[in-house]
Amino acid sequence: MRKYWISTMLTIADPVLRNLANGTLHSAIPKEFHADRKNYIMLEAFGRTACGVAPWLELSLPDGEEKELQAEYRSLMIECIRNATDSSSLDYMNWCNDGGQPLVDAAFLAHAVVRAPQSLFYSLDSNTKQRFITCLKETRRIAPANCNWLFFSAMVETGLYVMGSDFDFAPIDRAIDTFKNWYVGDGTYSDGMYFHWDYYNSFVIHPMLLDILKVFSAIRPDYKEFYEVALKRASRYAAVLEQLINSDGTYAVFGRSSVYRFGAFQLLSQAALQEFLPDNLQYAQVRCALNAVIHKVCENVKMFDKNGFLTPGIYGFQPSLAEEYINIGSLYLCETVFLPLGLAPDHRFWTDANADWTAKKIWSGQNVCRDHATD
Repeated sequence: MRKYWISTMLTIADPVLRNLANGTLHSAIPKEFHADRKNYIMLEAFGRTACGVAPWLELSLPDGEEKELQAEYRSLMIECIRNATDSSSLDYMNWCNDGGQPLVDAAFLAHAVVRAPQSLFYSLDSNTKQRFITCLKETRRIAPANCNWLFFSAMVETGLYVMGSDFDFAPIDRAIDTFKNWYVGDGTYSDGMYFHWDYYNSFVIHPMLLDILKVFSAIRPDYKEFYEVALKRASRYAAVLEQLINSDGTYAVFGRSSVYRFGAFQLLSQAALQEFLPDNLQYAQVRCALNAVIHKVCENVKMFDKNGFLTPGIYGFQPSLAEEYINIGSLYLCETVFLPLGLAPDHRFWTDANADWTAKKIWSGQNVCRDHATD
């Protein structure tokens, strides 16, 4: 199963990473779909791909085939960052110009650095390090909207801290304090004054909130205290996500950005990676549930275009499911389902015997303990 996950993750990532490493992403990536968003497409594709691949890149592996493959992609990623941050490159990215979107995807790339600081920053040459820092700081000119976007400014500053650069606590404090007040119960935050039925608690809110708190817990006692609270809430939301996976690998589709496909399960994947699954969820049942989703989504050959880039949709090519802010680059947030590849091959997530997940247990007539809400 692990080999299948790696193969699928890299099949999705390859058109982005190999073209960017070669300086050909700008010319290769399809820009016709929602062409008015083409100025953002490269940073969207790269930042989101990196965000999902990062834990696997950072993992210390034993000698063998997987380690050799990992070394290849570590080298590719270094070339990608060089081209993305070098103003003389044809693939130099839009870090601040023309609207607020660059802040979003600079944040996903910063989150990748937080997840893999050695592979994605400290392995860079000194000039590229400085260019990377400068590019992230460019996004400070973009004011975040008063919603999940607050975490984008906060994550950029967190990335700068991890890079050893000067950083600003103000956007971080603003995001944390705001979402403390937006908790609505049962593991869920609203995304503004009103609650939204969508997957943004998994796309952005829980993953970024937890990792920001975790980074600063060592130097901020108030963050350390809230981290424990946020962890319990995230654990509950991970349990809800697992219950949304049907017995055949399909899952409930609702709300904004559904074309991020199985990126909807980033928080469940992160709960496995960081080992905060609730006690009633076995690692094996989470692995099998996520595996069923990945297989189901990927069985539709229209998921990719003729050059291997993603197409808009959930099950194949379904462009009407995409909001006006979606371009082809946006779709690569799906890579975050693969976060558990940051766990060693001998971790119980990978080695425990296959197990049924909640929906499969229920719809095969097994006796399942009832579910309970939390505060």
